Amino acid sequence: MEIPPIPHKDTWITTDQGDILSRCWRPASCRSRTPIVLFHDSLGCIELWRAFPALLAEQTQRQVIAYDRLGFGQSDLRTDKPGIDFIEEEALRYFPVLRRQLGIERFIAFGHSVGGGMAVHCAAHHAPDCEALITVSAQAFVEDRTRAGIMAAREDFAQAASFERLRRYHGEKARWVLDTWVDIWLSPGFGNWTLDGVLPRVDCPTLVIHGENDEYGSAAHPRRIANGIGTRARMTLLPETGHVPHREDGHGIARRIAGFLEERAGTTPEAAP
Repeated sequence: MEIPPIPHKDTWITTDQGDILSRCWRPASCRSRTPIVLFHDSLGCIELWRAFPALLAEQTQRQVIAYDRLGFGQSDLRTDKPGIDFIEEEALRYFPVLRRQLGIERFIAFGHSVGGGMAVHCAAHHAPDCEALITVSAQAFVEDRTRAGIMAAREDFAQAASFERLRRYHGEKARWVLDTWVDIWLSPGFGNWTLDGVLPRVDCPTLVIHGENDEYGSAAHPRRIANGIGTRARMTLLPETGHVPHREDGHGIARRIAGFLEERAGTTPEAAP
């Protein structure tokens, strides 16, 4: 995937548990348009978005901001294990700090996989400031298919070569990253988790993207998200697509999102290009 020539800037965010790294891609002509904030998946980080943030910035002509959650990527080590409420915790504890230190007022929330659940919570808990919500391959509940995918991944990462790939992005935190993902999702206490209670609180245009061949969740997830939000949500089910659509077709996903934002979220006269 070719990376557009869009400069990025790194900023360290200070939290009460340690520092987290954020990165912003800013096209020259973005002006004052509302930025898009990316929430990564359970094993993700800034670097694993690869070329997609730059593609998205280019297509939407908006700032795109990604960050490594505490314990991931280049951010500081997290010494504790997150609780089963960790998805909502991101919206209540860490996202407000990111907004405050980066000066983010209105925002568009974009989340992949478990980051999609975090984006939903951000859109709900900060509804007056959320201009639009985009989820990609997000889970809405704990499905047998999701658990099976996690168990298969656990077996794969038991191989030295696979685990070394994880270490390439998370360094010495790789074991914590993997164990946190597996332990929470496979724990009995997490089995009843859903987004059902928070979805009706989302009050912005929403695009729900999911691949038909997603190994971590069936089409029941995007349907549940779209139905829970209601008429302001649009669902797109992509044929022959797995869990990471923006890696399989980054240009196509970026164009799809740009069209959605122009059509549904709109722009103010001051923000128009």
